[in-house]
Amino acid sequence: MRPVSVLSWCVFAGIVLLAGCRAEPPAPPAPEKPRTETTASSEDNGAISAGPVKPAPRKIDLARTTDWPEAPLTAGVTWISCELDYAEQGDGTAVDKLDFQTLVDAVKPCQAAGVMRVRYTGKINAEFTALMERMSNVANRLAIEKRVLDIDSSGGRVEDGIRAGDIIGASHWTLWVRDGAICHSSCLLILAAGDNRVIAGKVGIHRMMRINSGANSRAELAEELRQVYGQLKDYLERNGAAVTVADLMMTVPNRKLRLLTATELEEYGLQGTNAAQDDLDRIQLTRKCGEEFVRRKDDFMLAFDRQCGQTETALEDINTCGLELRKSFGFPDGTCPMESPMAEFDRDASGVL
Repeated sequence: MRPVSVLSWCVFAGIVLLAGCRAEPPAPPAPEKPRTETTASSEDNGAISAGPVKPAPRKIDLARTTDWPEAPLTAGVTWISCELDYAEQGDGTAVDKLDFQTLVDAVKPCQAAGVMRVRYTGKINAEFTALMERMSNVANRLAIEKRVLDIDSSGGRVEDGIRAGDIIGASHWTLWVRDGAICHSSCLLILAAGDNRVIAGKVGIHRMMRINSGANSRAELAEELRQVYGQLKDYLERNGAAVTVADLMMTVPNRKLRLLTATELEEYGLQGTNAAQDDLDRIQLTRKCGEEFVRRKDDFMLAFDRQCGQTETALEDINTCGLELRKSFGFPDGTCPMESPMAEFDRDASGVL
């Protein structure tokens, strides 16, 4: 065996000592711990799935007529306002009918300013689906492009959440969950559909309940839920949200409410800019406003998420932070004012956009 020189041993020892002196990398920050609340389990609370799992029947095209079929709306849950400052201006005009003329009369004053806010505090059900379909239709007819859904809901029917979400996703709504408001269970499906989501209240999720089910065993119930899960997964994917949301709607006990942290809301694609819509907007904005505009808008949104977009902060404070922040990014943009972030707040001295 070849002898090892004293010099070689010294070099080896020096390497070992240097390796031992290297600073340990800093420990990653502790993740936010999920919170839970105990809630009553009933048809009036949570995420309810009912009836056979099948597509909704074809309905009349509301855009082609003013003779709309009757549709009920619970009194005291819906208001329409042309103002975004709810703290000073309130919730607006109460609406308890969904006929064409009633909605046109309520929305017409918003035409000059080009912005409309719908405050809704009810369940996710067929009434809500009809409301969003008809409000989107009226806004299209009156060319009101800036639409805010100010929602406070404990949840409701999953199937109606999917139908209403597809309407919202096709109609360019910004969603608010103001401070003191909640968005639980199937309401998360509504969040998934918004172009942009500003959240100051509490967002929570738990397992779906199947009612009117013919299942007699866990296997039969699981098969029914598997079909609903497939619809949920497809819906979340086309809206740029994480399939994890569907997993939680299958696993969290329905008597426990899992409150989502700000980190989870962002990771699940339920807060801030909608990823799917952002991809489409990027293509269209680059053609219309240029790459430099898109870059500035991206930079603003990143800064907004870091500095302003935190949950459990008063919604008016989040909006004030964003309006002040965007000045440093050159918004509103003189060439593309309507496409500038938070453009729904922009008015000239006459009150017209």
